Amino acid sequence: MASGFSLKDQLFNQEKTRYLAGLFAAADSGFDAAGFEAEVMARLPDLELKERISLIAEVLAGHLPADLETAAPVLRRALPPPLDPSLLDDDFGDFIFAPLGEFVVLRGLEAAPDLSLQLLSEITQRFSMEWAIRPFLSHWTDQTLSAMQRWATSENYHVRRLVSEGTRPRLPWGQSVPLSLVQPLPLLDQLHADPTRYVTRSVANHLNDISKKDPELVLDRLRSWQAAGRQRPQELTWMTAHALRGLVKAGHSGAMQMLGYDPDMPLAATLTLRDDPVHIGGALQFDCHLDGAPGAPVLVDYRLHFQRPGGKVSAKVFKLKQTVLTGGSTRLSKRHPLKAGASTFTLVPGAHRLELLVNGRARAELAFDLLDQRDG
Repeated sequence: MASGFSLKDQLFNQEKTRYLAGLFAAADSGFDAAGFEAEVMARLPDLELKERISLIAEVLAGHLPADLETAAPVLRRALPPPLDPSLLDDDFGDFIFAPLGEFVVLRGLEAAPDLSLQLLSEITQRFSMEWAIRPFLSHWTDQTLSAMQRWATSENYHVRRLVSEGTRPRLPWGQSVPLSLVQPLPLLDQLHADPTRYVTRSVANHLNDISKKDPELVLDRLRSWQAAGRQRPQELTWMTAHALRGLVKAGHSGAMQMLGYDPDMPLAATLTLRDDPVHIGGALQFDCHLDGAPGAPVLVDYRLHFQRPGGKVSAKVFKLKQTVLTGGSTRLSKRHPLKAGASTFTLVPGAHRLELLVNGRARAELAFDLLDQRDG
């Protein structure tokens, strides 16, 4: 499917392509920068993001020596300085370097795994190689995991992060890897105590991936990290909440308890609509009142059961509030927009249902009819 570049996008991508070509021309006087740019831009506007990465890698392969050992010195000279190590978080680097990892896969996966892994550990200091490392985990599993054991103690936090991010079970856009859920855990044991949020966020995301298949494995690991006491308590608390977010959304009682919320606490809850009727294009506005033990922590979500085409029903959970029952009660209000014509989720008129979830348990509910968008 075509990406439909605007003129601004076209100029931006041409600028980035020219920048990459200039780096390689500076690294090798024989590199045809103009030819490289022309080949890339001739096809780039018709491609989606991942396809663009593959295209640039393929064109680059045609402009560098076919043998990776011969091409590697040029690639290394073309790399800009590593990302600033003082930033510590959210420093993703420049996306134009993603094709360098795909180039390494093209030229080195079969013929030069050791050199390829070395190059990926260098390129990831400019842009994460989490996608490029996965073919090596599939093709050279033991060799790649062995390299990752070394990388887990690297001085560079981008290299350390690659260990966790590259082995994630459900990496967005990443190909699957033939690892059991437990194989990367010894690496995460090392990385969970990392001083850098960029790394610990990846570890938490990795655990969140695992939780979709084995919640108890995640809870056990978090307990073991709490007992080890290697990570700062505040950071481990943050990691725990981030790792358990999927389980919390699903109302998993063990996750709730680990975060200090009692799913079975005595509680009275009421739920009322503020406006009725409710129309597509308007908003669902509701109030809730909770009564329970004074000082009890509560995590309040709500679940909407939507009508779908063909008479089906789908449910989605939304966040409302994390709070404490100061004085034994609290009142909360919410305005949930019901956008008309959304491309990702089309609203359908009909019977709908709203549930109030407290510490993962449904405590109150009400039904309402969602009507067509008002005229005018």
